[in-house]
Amino acid sequence: MRTPRSPMGPGSTVPRRGLSTVSGDPVTVPDPTRPVHLQFRRFAGCPVCNMHLRSVVRRHHEIEAAGIREVVVFHSPAEELRHHTGDLPFAVVADPDKRLYREFGVEQSPRSLLAPRAWWPIVRAVVSGAWHVVRGREHLPANSPHGGRLGLPADFLVAPDGQILAAKHGEHAYDQWSVDELLELAARAARTPPPAHPAPAERP
Repeated sequence: MRTPRSPMGPGSTVPRRGLSTVSGDPVTVPDPTRPVHLQFRRFAGCPVCNMHLRSVVRRHHEIEAAGIREVVVFHSPAEELRHHTGDLPFAVVADPDKRLYREFGVEQSPRSLLAPRAWWPIVRAVVSGAWHVVRGREHLPANSPHGGRLGLPADFLVAPDGQILAAKHGEHAYDQWSVDELLELAARAARTPPPAHPAPAERP
């Protein structure tokens, strides 16, 4: 089953709101001082999510040097996510009710796993994930993950004033921006003067 996609995309404005990370720290989106890479993942322990996030961790110093803040959203409860994301060097937010997913039009669909382009990344992720589990670096996901296994990823680059500078709705489970794509999009946005528009309203 697919959720309807919202019109949230480049040029849209994200209302500012305060969120809590799984460790209990506050995080504001948009961040008033720097762009936010808001990425929507799937469930806690998802092998393809973990494989992608390992690539982000390896180059997190480059992302921070570019002035970008990473905020990663999962549709699992915070207590479940803590077992899988405690060592990540960026903000992880639990959204078990999928409120943010609905607001940003992030979908779920059987094609997340059935699309042929997803098969090789899934095999790689499962093999890599099993190796990390054996070495004690990761934990197995729940047998029945909260929110299901059919979620699609999505990426948004959000300016400090709330404007969405770029967006990607994934077509399968491993369809997201690479770190190189993120850095290029941020550099391109920095070279382009933003249009004048009102600042986003505060969300209670």
